[in-house]
Amino acid sequence: MQITGTFIDEISHDIPHQNWSAIEWEQDFIHMKNMGINTVILIRSGYRRFITYPSKYLISKGCYNPPIDLVELFLQLSTKYNMQFYFGLYDSGEYWDTGNMQVEITHNQYVIDEVWKNYGHHPSFKGWYLSMEISRKTKGAIEAFSSLGKQCKNVSNNLNTFISPWIDGKKSVQAASAILQKENAVSLKEHESEWSEIFDGIHNVIDAVAFQDGHVDYYELIDYLTVNKNLARKYGLQAWTNCESFDRDMPIKFLPIKFEKMKLKLDAAKQCGYDKAITFEFSHFMSPQSMYGSAKHLFNRYCETYL
Repeated sequence: MQITGTFIDEISHDIPHQNWSAIEWEQDFIHMKNMGINTVILIRSGYRRFITYPSKYLISKGCYNPPIDLVELFLQLSTKYNMQFYFGLYDSGEYWDTGNMQVEITHNQYVIDEVWKNYGHHPSFKGWYLSMEISRKTKGAIEAFSSLGKQCKNVSNNLNTFISPWIDGKKSVQAASAILQKENAVSLKEHESEWSEIFDGIHNVIDAVAFQDGHVDYYELIDYLTVNKNLARKYGLQAWTNCESFDRDMPIKFLPIKFEKMKLKLDAAKQCGYDKAITFEFSHFMSPQSMYGSAKHLFNRYCETYL
């Protein structure tokens, strides 16, 4: 089970910025290509006031005008290196503050139209990532995924859409928290029931689901991977796994994962018959030019094993 896709986390709130120019980004695409990656996903096109492209709409709402158009850069590099690019929607941060998903719908209705008009001509623009991360029966989530997924498909002649939720397991704690595990984790039965309801409401406008694999313990992973794959099959979705390349077991959040743990997770996904493995995310946690020295060693161990 090889990793063939990665998120690009250029706009983040809990991972340090690497301050790359177009030169470093192109070198990273070369490293990705050499590792077998054929899909890159912009995890979000903006977070709160910081954005990745000069959006007239978002700037009019108070966002900062970025110094470089990263969406254009990533699309050009994706075309040059024969990769598929998925555009991640905008995250205003208001949902995290208030629990109101309607705000994200309102903003992204403008963003989707604007982005397709400005960038849809690129041959590497192959899909959309609905970036609202949820784990359980979040209020308004079905409506948000349904309306935005439908709009993405309508404007782009039915390009693929996907989501990457998390499992509300024992490791699903806040990044700023000092604890590593919590007691009130979701049960396997609850998880299956709740996600069956969610998929029932969104499967017509979603093509793939890539659950994050780092929120449950390693000995629990096969059970959750199996349930998630079976749910995807039931609702006609592709079953991807989001193999996290950072370690949730360390008190410092977040550092590159131990290769043994990554291999365990990829082997489990292979055993369960997954369609594709993506990761969050190559540039910080696996790239030879990452700010973290151990990332290049993870890259080397991965290539020795899988290439």
